[in-house]
Amino acid sequence: MTDTQTPVEISEWKPAPFDLGGETVFAVGDVHGCARELKALLGAIGKAATAKGGDHRLIFLGDLIDRGPDNLGVLRQWSEAEAIPGIGRVDRLMGNHEQLLLLLVTASPYAEKAEAKWRSESMGGEKVLEEMRQRVGDPEAAPSATLLAASLGEDATKKFYAMRSHVRLGNTVFLHAGLQPGADLDEYLARPWMSETEATWAWIQQGFLDWKGGFGGILVVHGHTPPPKHRALTGQSDPHLFQHDRLGLDGGSARSGYVTGAEVETGRYRILRAGTLMANAEI
Repeated sequence: MTDTQTPVEISEWKPAPFDLGGETVFAVGDVHGCARELKALLGAIGKAATAKGGDHRLIFLGDLIDRGPDNLGVLRQWSEAEAIPGIGRVDRLMGNHEQLLLLLVTASPYAEKAEAKWRSESMGGEKVLEEMRQRVGDPEAAPSATLLAASLGEDATKKFYAMRSHVRLGNTVFLHAGLQPGADLDEYLARPWMSETEATWAWIQQGFLDWKGGFGGILVVHGHTPPPKHRALTGQSDPHLFQHDRLGLDGGSARSGYVTGAEVETGRYRILRAGTLMANAEI
């Protein structure tokens, strides 16, 4: 898993009131097809986990796919993450980009809308579709469950369909986008991905990031919102600073060159950032 070509920056530990019941969690933010950067980040996570001893938890916060240059390479690493040294459990959470693809290939009532959005230039799903077509040798293949399975293989496909909305440990919820202030937590997190309009845990930005009143004692570790938009909503100069009971881990990935993660323990966290800033990128 080690990548000696892609730099990984690891911050100093910072205090935060996480209470994870003694667990150490490595959380990975949005990847968006940046396989090289993910490889470097997972290599650094493996070293940190091994140095601590024991087996630790790795959580992918979603948005593995779209926009970037090697989406299938990302999904291969994602599906094989149990092999990372020092990692005893892997949780794979769903992002809004995975949700759109699943809505499309499961022929849901939202399939037509999901396909149009997923294949739009802003979402970047055409990158994934091109890779899948190349994998199966059919340049005209339509996006479908059959194409997805043929591209990913049996094991990764099962894991793709089995993604969860969240992980809750102690006083902390790990999820893709965020929480709706004032919503019943259990009801909110149980909203099904099969309804794009209900599953706002995969989409919320405004109303979450500009909220400063807390979440009923729950802390949130999330991705979804890249630094420029995060900064506009929160006013934070550092988008990866724990503040107002939130810790954001979207480093911009395919639009910045950075894939970002964190090592989180009871009482503290530190940021791991893999990659090199792209020319003219805003972070």
